[in-house]
Amino acid sequence: MNSDEIFQQTLEAMQQDPGVILFTALQWIPQRSSLKRLFTSHPAEYPVGGEKTVEISPGWLGTVIDKKEPFLAPDLTALREVFADSELIQQLGCGAVINVPVLDQQHNVVGVLALLDAEGKYTQQSVETAVGVIHQNLASLVKAFEAHPTEAHESPEAPAKDTV
Repeated sequence: MNSDEIFQQTLEAMQQDPGVILFTALQWIPQRSSLKRLFTSHPAEYPVGGEKTVEISPGWLGTVIDKKEPFLAPDLTALREVFADSELIQQLGCGAVINVPVLDQQHNVVGVLALLDAEGKYTQQSVETAVGVIHQNLASLVKAFEAHPTEAHESPEAPAKDTV
């Protein structure tokens, strides 16, 4: 099974519960302190290969990467505080986000799954449900993220930055 199939199966499970409009799988690249999009439900708006660096909020990084805890922004106000692309997110009908770090056996963050849905749709119970789905598929998700090299020498070209 390839990475896209694993991410697609995870998307389908998340669509059932807690629900999702926009879904992305973001690989954590510690060498660059960036997130690289490996999979997306909306490739036109959020293309695979795009990276987020400077627009990552320190509070978000502290929660998801440093503390290795899920992040919840239940409404547009909370979402706007963290994401520079909140206007595009809102245009897609989303106003709430759950970000869950995916941890390998050494407890390192290998990636982050981003689930977005309508404002007010997500609660702490939604976060727990999303975490449960990830735990049920943890081994295959870790393999899916690890199938993509993260070393700085992986490509001589500069990474594609998101334009938002």
